[in-house]
Amino acid sequence: MYDGSIVDVEGIEVGHAWDEKGKTGCSVIMCRGGAIGGVDVRGSAPGTRETDLLNPVNMMQEVHAIALCGGSAFGLAAVDGVMKYLEEQGIGFNTGIARVPIVPAAVLFDLGYGDPNARPDMEMGYRACEAASDDNILQGSIGAGAGATVGKILGVENSTKGGIGTASLTLSNGIIVGAIVAVNSFGDVLDIDKGNIIAGAKDPRTGEFIDTTQTFVEGNRLGYFLGQNTTIGVVATNAHLTKAEVNKMASMAHNGYAKAISPVHTMFDGDTIFALSTGDIQGDINILGTAAAIAMGRAINNAVLDNNS
Repeated sequence: MYDGSIVDVEGIEVGHAWDEKGKTGCSVIMCRGGAIGGVDVRGSAPGTRETDLLNPVNMMQEVHAIALCGGSAFGLAAVDGVMKYLEEQGIGFNTGIARVPIVPAAVLFDLGYGDPNARPDMEMGYRACEAASDDNILQGSIGAGAGATVGKILGVENSTKGGIGTASLTLSNGIIVGAIVAVNSFGDVLDIDKGNIIAGAKDPRTGEFIDTTQTFVEGNRLGYFLGQNTTIGVVATNAHLTKAEVNKMASMAHNGYAKAISPVHTMFDGDTIFALSTGDIQGDINILGTAAAIAMGRAINNAVLDNNS
């Protein structure tokens, strides 16, 4: 397991809520004081909310929370609970009439693992906010990772349990870069240091990993896994970034996906990474983006190691 978590970044809190029986949930990454936000969507089956406003050409600069949810598109309902909680706390963009919380979100497909009628809702989103703190946070089959699975080329029944993972890096100048991720990938998860498969599709006869990429390419195989995936995450730093730079950090963080998940960014995944800048320390975006990729890769490993070690 890698050390650190995204709450090592000042101004970041994390809260989880989930349905243990239904095997679904949501996770909220909260920045009560506001944070410059960005996003990069690489998968081709995304379910998202409020991603357009994170484009540098658009007006909104700060966000107040990011919601990561199970339940496929139904899970976006949990964001209403996040907005309700933040509004009650007086947190949001001041329109002159009301404070409107800015809460981008992304969902993953977990309906095939637990009860397909169990979905994150407004009440669950609110509970996740009530649980938010900057203490060391839990990992594994909780929150948005409650119903997450990894390696579904042979179906969910031959996959490995995914989940929520987090990690952080502290750079020499005091800058911290953290990541949190709900790993629900079509591809296998690889050890980022050794390159071997640590979670993924298993041969139903032997229980051994089959190597999804090799099976996929050499066998030209399409199974019944369509639309049952997506890895969603957040990277954050206490460095000061412009809106364009924080979007670049989200983009570079996908290199962590590429190192830890194989294959990744398929037509069957909605892979999305949000990025947040909370502080005022000056840093180089090239270094920060590289650190974000490392933190994300470590967080992906933690998400499956916590469940399968």
